Amino acid sequence: MKTQVAIIGAGPAGLLLGHLLRAEGIDTIIVERAAPDYVLGRIRAGVLERTTTDLMDRVGLGARMHAEGLPHDGFHLADGERLIRIDVAGLTGKQVMVYGQTEITRDLMEAAPERGLEIIYDAGDVALHDVDSDAPYLTYSKDGASHRIDAQFLCGCDGFHGPSRKAIPASVATAYEKVYPFGWLGILADVPPCNHELIYANHERGFALASMRSETRSRYYVQVALDERVEDWSDDRLWDELAIRLGPEAAAQMVRGPALEKSIAPLRSYVFEPMRHGRLMLAGDSAHIVPPTGAKGLNLAASDVHYLSQALIGYFGRGDADGVAGYSAKALARVWKAERFSWQLTRLMHRFPDSDAFDRRMQVADLDYIASSVAAQTTIAENYVGLPL
Repeated sequence: MKTQVAIIGAGPAGLLLGHLLRAEGIDTIIVERAAPDYVLGRIRAGVLERTTTDLMDRVGLGARMHAEGLPHDGFHLADGERLIRIDVAGLTGKQVMVYGQTEITRDLMEAAPERGLEIIYDAGDVALHDVDSDAPYLTYSKDGASHRIDAQFLCGCDGFHGPSRKAIPASVATAYEKVYPFGWLGILADVPPCNHELIYANHERGFALASMRSETRSRYYVQVALDERVEDWSDDRLWDELAIRLGPEAAAQMVRGPALEKSIAPLRSYVFEPMRHGRLMLAGDSAHIVPPTGAKGLNLAASDVHYLSQALIGYFGRGDADGVAGYSAKALARVWKAERFSWQLTRLMHRFPDSDAFDRRMQVADLDYIASSVAAQTTIAENYVGLPL
């Protein structure tokens, strides 16, 4: 097969990029290693920046998001006793939207056939070839046969473990990584949230987060050591721990219920440079990972897709190669700012194994300052709602 752009990965980044390019008449094929049901079964992010919601509107697929999503004007930081509200809308004039990554993926996936966006699922052994030439191509296997797609550009939207990043030679690449000495134990339950806005809690026993996917489905997390096992955390034990860490005000409104899903996720900060090599461009988790503190993962992927789609539209529509050449630098400038915010919020709200009494008092002092300073709250709000593109 031949196409102008071949996209590896049919998660939200790959699908959104595909829709943006097809809307401009650019031939695009998406190759995905997994089956559609598996892709939809990934339970991930749920807080969307204005950048992300604007892109969904731009491709004409924002109707269900606006009908079923939950617009949020702010969120809370908790220190075990009080809730410090960050008035995002009042400080920035913008809102965030709570709408699950699974739902975005579904909206993009279901609209693909009628818009002529071809998606090849269950593609095994995907490999990228000649990415630094003018004629890159990819190969994959399906139904016992080998296949090849020739393209003018390859776009790696295949996540941290996909093959795209590995196709960039180590001699021209640099990876920056920070692995955190704890994970998040999460529970998803069909219960109403304890607060209509998110709560990020700093407690002497560790971090906790109260979030939601809808008005009837809640998502909670607690910080745990890396050697903890999900099997050792009964539902009752987890609910008890959440009530302690989130503080009395949130605990009083908490409704308990059986877990629909329970898992432990490690945390890391990771950036791979460059995000372009020859005719291969990376976007989303294939190039960077942020800790979920601050809700930047999916939103960073969306901003990558914005820059990347603009670069490719300029190339095919106007013969302008400058956008392609400058894609990596432009995307990384925003990536590093988001990494900084996620790292700072993670450091502020978690208990680190090697922290001492002084470190704890610094966290308390930071939270006291945030509670009393409009300037500090504005800085947090600007980063939380998403920095300008």
